[in-house]
Amino acid sequence: MLIIAWIDEVDNTDIELVGGKGASLGEMKQAELPVPDAFVVTAETFRRFIVDSGIDKKIFQILDETNVDNSDELQKASEKIKEIIIQTETPNDIRKKVNEAYKEISEKAEGKNEFVAIRSSATAEDLPDASFAGQQETFLNIRGEEKVMKKIKECWASLYTARAIFYREKQDFEHSKVNIAVVVQRMVNAEKAGVIFTSHPTTGENEVIIEAGWGLGEGVVSGSVSPDHYIVDKNGFKVKKKDISTKRTMFDRDPETGETRHIEVPEDMQNKPTLTDEEITELAKMGEGVEIHYETPQDVEWAIEDNEIYMLQSRPITTITDEKIPENKASTGKIILEGLGASPGVGAGTVKIVKNLDELDKVKEGDILVTSMTTPDMVPAMKKASAIVTDEGGLTCHAAIVSRELSTPAVVGANGASKTLKDGQEVTVDGEKGKIYKGKIKEQKTQKTQEKTVKTVTNTVTATDIKVNVSIPEAAERAAQTGADGVGLLRIEHLVLGLNRHPQSYAEKGEEELFVKELENGIRKVADEFYPKPVWIRTLDAPTDEFRSLEGGDREPQEHNPMLGFRGIRRDLQYQEIFRMQIKAIKKLYEKGYTNLGLMLPLIQHPKEVAKAKEMMKNQELDIEKIDFGIMVETPAAALIIEDIIKEDIDFVSFGTNDLTQYTLAVDRNNEIVSNIYDERHPAVLKLIKRVIEKCNEADVKTSICGQAGSYPDIVGQLVRMGISSVSANIDSVEEIRQTVAKKEKQILLDSVRK
Repeated sequence: MLIIAWIDEVDNTDIELVGGKGASLGEMKQAELPVPDAFVVTAETFRRFIVDSGIDKKIFQILDETNVDNSDELQKASEKIKEIIIQTETPNDIRKKVNEAYKEISEKAEGKNEFVAIRSSATAEDLPDASFAGQQETFLNIRGEEKVMKKIKECWASLYTARAIFYREKQDFEHSKVNIAVVVQRMVNAEKAGVIFTSHPTTGENEVIIEAGWGLGEGVVSGSVSPDHYIVDKNGFKVKKKDISTKRTMFDRDPETGETRHIEVPEDMQNKPTLTDEEITELAKMGEGVEIHYETPQDVEWAIEDNEIYMLQSRPITTITDEKIPENKASTGKIILEGLGASPGVGAGTVKIVKNLDELDKVKEGDILVTSMTTPDMVPAMKKASAIVTDEGGLTCHAAIVSRELSTPAVVGANGASKTLKDGQEVTVDGEKGKIYKGKIKEQKTQKTQEKTVKTVTNTVTATDIKVNVSIPEAAERAAQTGADGVGLLRIEHLVLGLNRHPQSYAEKGEEELFVKELENGIRKVADEFYPKPVWIRTLDAPTDEFRSLEGGDREPQEHNPMLGFRGIRRDLQYQEIFRMQIKAIKKLYEKGYTNLGLMLPLIQHPKEVAKAKEMMKNQELDIEKIDFGIMVETPAAALIIEDIIKEDIDFVSFGTNDLTQYTLAVDRNNEIVSNIYDERHPAVLKLIKRVIEKCNEADVKTSICGQAGSYPDIVGQLVRMGISSVSANIDSVEEIRQTVAKKEKQILLDSVRK
């Protein structure tokens, strides 16, 4: 078991080991961004701590018996669980490893007991489809071995705060499958700090937004300070807009005690810009570098100490939407207040001023929640509100983040809102423009009435099927709302890895049915949402390094390059018990009426692999004549001998362009040294794809694509002209790809008529 992992040893493939924050820090370190030294107390350590001590059974029993909608009952359960964790003795080997790592950080900083920040890093947080921001604890300016260990245990306990329990229940995350790692990082004693949004957090507009305040970043991130707000055009990095706020308070380190303190900003600095133009430009460029590395918009925390910029953490922006908000009829009304539009949409209702947590019950369904600043404990009330207004905060504050996730209109930083607005007053809140209007606007539909709509889905019909990729069962409902023609790729490795136990151990301990049941339940969630549309399930395809982090994963071989090693069909054919359990789950679902399921085999490179897998399926009495059966084309070998593989009586193939590209070009897409020449548009890759499509069309075998390239309109246009049968795109790309395909099909038809 790995107790400690240094961030320069991990990346995004290690989320199950070091959590979202830990993996993100590792990625930034590998991208050579200025990240302070840090180590992670792994999720394995936490899991071993609660299992070996026997407190896991006590914890899950308490949770099973708790009604999370009863706030008193929830709070009592939380306190009881946290006390159990805090009072349980930490094993000596864990304590020793933590102390050694802390000493190493101190020595690198040329100090004896260095100040560190200790942040929780849950294994399901900061992921593209779910933000857990603010759900667990962060402790700043911690010093000394005993205090560091104490705060690590408090982070472990914070996995079971009332708000964290409530959040997981409502997001359908199983408590037993969510672990927590803890990041211990050298503390940057910032003179100024804040957040970079590398794209607009709601519209995705091509601009960088920087929020900044004096002192430590806690004030900006928590929303207790209204920060300066800078907008930078990515084209040329010209500063488009500066909003300089009155920054009355800040967080810093007490020079005598070393503790974090909340103090008043000196009067001559309150209205002074936090950043110089040079700093704004440098931060914007650095933010763009982070986005390029991750290939998706990011929310980045930064700090400046002694004129040096540091990147503290980064996570994907999960709230960008292309949903069209209805034209706002409120714009002709009387404006009472203005603030920062933090979550788009319009909500109208009765104002309820909340000054403390005891007043949360006064917020009823459809009310306007008005408060100085929301806290995680307010989430139940926020879910009821038709809109949210706060006195303080910026685009990264708790109110903004949670409102966007709830699709609730919100205006933050509306200075004096809780004093200007009155209980019982009727108002309309425009969360896009940042305005609060007098009275209710009758014609205006509120965002709440549209919250089930993920994107604008048209009635466009295409001859080419437009499907969707699904990675976790929890995303099935959102995926179905895209109007996709089915699921072209259901990855089950995320479901399996989420069990935190090596699948082989189920077979060895005679618990096959338990594993089968887990698979069956996960797949059913997706099949239910799409029935009778097809759902193509890819059998297990996780590399050895991902399996190694699971309970029982120490059996996994050490591989220099796991992407070229023991994965995909190779694992299924060697660990036949694992393959049989997968087949058994699919068979059970088929027998229960889920006739829309299909099965595809990953990493095929020879016809004999297909033949052997089919034989095993027949031995399990799965009638492959009645379900769609196909393979992934991810290797040049499969593409070059596809006609031989077709002879094994397959129904379809699907291109995994992520692997096909890296294997064709000999480029590890995760290696930043050569990733600049990784290119799905390379002529060799497209030539292999074209060859497969032509051979499959001759044999009446369906073709599809489920790799990242299936979400790129220019590549999809070429695939349609090649004659591909279907395209499976990421959830947020389905509609764009549908329009691309429709346009290309019309163009082909028009060209044919003209000729």
